[in-house]
Amino acid sequence: MPKANADDLEWTTLDRGGMRLDRKQLAAAAGGDRIGCSLYRLPAGERSWPYHYHAGNEEALFVLSGAGALRLDGERTALAEGDYVALPAGERGAHRVINDGDDPLVYLAVSTMDDPDVTVYPDSGKFGVFVGAPPGGGGDRSLHGYYRIDDGVNYWLDEDGSVSDGDT
Repeated sequence: MPKANADDLEWTTLDRGGMRLDRKQLAAAAGGDRIGCSLYRLPAGERSWPYHYHAGNEEALFVLSGAGALRLDGERTALAEGDYVALPAGERGAHRVINDGDDPLVYLAVSTMDDPDVTVYPDSGKFGVFVGAPPGGGGDRSLHGYYRIDDGVNYWLDEDGSVSDGDT
């Protein structure tokens, strides 16, 4: 199995949708398949991925340097160097990292890479579906998209050409 050294990898900057961070995908560089691991550098005043949880994948964070906060299961808790946080699959693992300090917050994010997965975003009322490759994973997906939770349709819609009112 190949190894990867973080110093040999370039930072990838992600800057979109109200978040800006730098990432090095360590597990992918080392040929990892079932466990993901990324090194993140979150600049002062920035936030990570939108508040979310995974229905099928567990994640964990380990803070290497800096300080900030973690919104976890709706509560805000301080993060400091040496802190390890388990983020179980399901609602109680909902999270977002916030750098409210003056220095970059550097941390490892580790996750299972099970497929399929559904990612739920409670603040925006949407969910994402990932089939063929989990979130953060490489490879082609046979099904992938984001949807509003309230846009559900009747199970039988377009199956037999008609849906009667009241069928739910």
